[in-house]
Amino acid sequence: MPGRALPRTVWVLAAVSLLNDAASEMIAPLLPLFLTLTLGAGPALVGLIEGAAEAATSVLKLVAGRLADRGVERRKLVIGGYILANLARPLIGLAGSWAQVLALRVVDRIGKGLRSAPRDALLAASVSPAVRGRAFGVHRSADHLGAMIGPIIAAVMLAAGFDMREVFLAAGVLGVVTVATLWTGLERSAPAPAPLPDAAAPLIWRGLDVRLRAFLIAVAVVTAATVPEALIVLWAMQHGVAIAWIPILWAAAHALKALVAWPCGELADRFGALRVLAIGWPLRVGALLALAFTVPEGVVVWLLFIAYCATLAITEAAERALIAASAPGAVQGTAFGWFHLFAGLGALPGAWLIGYLWQSAGSRTALVAAAAIGSVACIAAGALATGTGRFFRARSAAGS
Repeated sequence: MPGRALPRTVWVLAAVSLLNDAASEMIAPLLPLFLTLTLGAGPALVGLIEGAAEAATSVLKLVAGRLADRGVERRKLVIGGYILANLARPLIGLAGSWAQVLALRVVDRIGKGLRSAPRDALLAASVSPAVRGRAFGVHRSADHLGAMIGPIIAAVMLAAGFDMREVFLAAGVLGVVTVATLWTGLERSAPAPAPLPDAAAPLIWRGLDVRLRAFLIAVAVVTAATVPEALIVLWAMQHGVAIAWIPILWAAAHALKALVAWPCGELADRFGALRVLAIGWPLRVGALLALAFTVPEGVVVWLLFIAYCATLAITEAAERALIAASAPGAVQGTAFGWFHLFAGLGALPGAWLIGYLWQSAGSRTALVAAAAIGSVACIAAGALATGTGRFFRARSAAGS
C-alpha cells in the first residue's frame, strides 16, 4: 500500500534488535537456574536482581532521551548503549556470586538505558503517524524473533556438553555481530530534530500534559504487576519442565511473541492504540490467574507459559505508539525517556514484592497478588480512556 513502506532505519534497528536479543536470550532463560542452582540464590533474590537491573537504569533512560533532544546524535547514543551491554553480558559466565551477577546485569541495563529512548525516538521520527504502530510492531517482532533464536542456540550448546557458564561467554560472539551491524547499517543522516532550548523541553514532570502523566502512572502500575519471566521459568520447573527443555520453552514463547507483536501494531494503527491496551492488559491479568489456579502437567505447562509471555507482546507497540503521539518530534526522546522511567519504577518494587511472596508464601499467592495489582491498573486505565483517547487522537492528527 502506498505510503506504508517502512524506511531503512526501521529495518536496520529491527535487525540489530534481533541479533542483540539472540545474544541476550542465550543467557536469560538460564540465568534464574544459574542463580538458584549454581550460586545458591532464592526466588526473592532472582526477583530483586531482575527488578534492580531494570529500575537502576530508569533515570538514565530519561537522561539519554533528553540528551537526544538537546542535540547529542541519537545514532551515537544507540551504538554506545549496545556496545556497553554486549561487553558486560557475557561476563556473567565468570561470576562467582549473585552480587557479581547483579552488578553485571545493572551494567547491561545501563547500556539499555543509553539506547532505548533515542532508539524509539529514531523509529518514531522515521515514519509517518499513520504507520507508527506498524513500525514499532515490526521492531518488537524482530526483537522477539531474536529471543527465540538465542535459547535454541543455548539448548544446542547444552546438548553438546557445554555448561551454562560457557553458553554465557559464547553470547559475546553474537554481541560483536550486533554492534558491527549497527555501526555499518544505521545511516548517519537518520532523522533528528533541531534541539530545543532548555525551557521548551518537558523534562520536568509538571511540564507534561496531565493526561500523559496519567497514562505513564498506569504504565508503572501495570509494570509492577508484571511477573518477571525469570520467575515464570521457576514456575515451569516446579511443574515438571526439565532444565534441558527450558531454553526451548523460552524460544517457543518468544516465537509466539514475534507473531503477536507485528499484527497488534497494525491493529493499533487501524483501531487505535487504546483499544489494543484495553484488550491486552486484562488478558495479562487473566493469564496470571490461569497460572495461579490451574494445576498443569505436560503440554499444559508449556501452553500456559507461552500464553502468559504472549500477553506481554500484545501491548508493546501500542504503548510506544501512544508515547510517540504525545509529543512533537523535537521532544520525543524525552517523552520516551519518561515512558521507560515509569516502566522501570514499576519494575523494581513489583519484581521484589512478587519474588518475596513467591519465596515466603508460594507461587500461587504471588501470582494472585500480581493479578490483583494488574486489575487495579486496568480499572484506572479504563477510567482515563475517554479523555486520554481524545488527547492522543488529537496529537496524532496534528502530527499528520
